[in-house]
Amino acid sequence: MGLNHGQMGDMVFAAKAIHNDGSLPEHDADGLLVPAGGRGVIVNVGHLESDPAQVLYLVRFENPDGVLGPPLGCWPGDLASSPPDAA
Repeated sequence: MGLNHGQMGDMVFAAKAIHNDGSLPEHDADGLLVPAGGRGVIVNVGHLESDPAQVLYLVRFENPDGVLGPPLGCWPGDLASSPPDAA
């Protein structure tokens, strides 16, 4: 499961709740960043330098007011092309 072949500008959804892994010191350690089903847009697509086969998406998710938040690095398994409850 997870996103396959996402591109810049694609709307995506958090496939599961996304928590701080410690890389965002301005947020609580393991604090909730995006709830499952949160809507966002891919703003960049890259690969790990140490493993070019590993895709990393930079996504800006909407906050409760519909305003896009700061970009978050997400793995394909963190994202879905439709909300998790839409089967």
